[in-house]
Amino acid sequence: MILYPAIDLKDGQCVRLLHGEMASATVFGDDPAAQAATFEAAGCAWLHLVDLNGAFAGRPVNAAAVEAILARVAVPVQLGGGIRDMATIEGWLSKGVARVILGTVAVENPALVRAAAGAFPGRVAVGIDARGGRVATRGWAEETGVDLVDLARSYEDAGVAAIIYTDIARDGAMSGPNLEATEALARAVAIPVIASGGVSTLADLVALRDTGVVAGAISGRALYDGAIDLGEALATLRAA
Repeated sequence: MILYPAIDLKDGQCVRLLHGEMASATVFGDDPAAQAATFEAAGCAWLHLVDLNGAFAGRPVNAAAVEAILARVAVPVQLGGGIRDMATIEGWLSKGVARVILGTVAVENPALVRAAAGAFPGRVAVGIDARGGRVATRGWAEETGVDLVDLARSYEDAGVAAIIYTDIARDGAMSGPNLEATEALARAVAIPVIASGGVSTLADLVALRDTGVVAGAISGRALYDGAIDLGEALATLRAA
């Protein structure tokens, strides 16, 4: 199972939100590229980036910070937030982003997701953010009636590289991931599932790994707070 350290970008800074609320942002640093380099030096195989402002604006906002990270590290980077048209997808992939994450458009414009996945095999993931099993879009600000498993299953034949599933109620709360829902989703689809939201201890990572079906996990606040030692976590996951 791959551990993805998270760098959430707001106004050019590294932050973490609580339950996806922009007003609850905690700033962890004003040099995202340096933070990315620290994660890389610890041995991570991937980085997970989110343009939080972009998720609300519907277009890239923290492009300068993302580009600085791309220039600083060699590990592959996946990026979500404000990516809602083919031009933006092509732009980020051409700049060195290894994989784009499409969230809002996965609900609102599935044809775009399918077209992008076909055009860029292995480089398009679907982000599914949910409260109580129902998908939320536009920076988590809009609730939908869409069931998260139904949405994931609708992309089984599209060729997407992964599904990033975030339980919004757990995100940034340091309360543990929604293990039951994450495992159920991973067993419901053949697409690799990456867990996000609430991963706050080494035991959380081990529990996700031990399901045998979860492909990856994203952690942010726990790494910044020191609740998870990145080197120790990577070593534990590799030993398995």
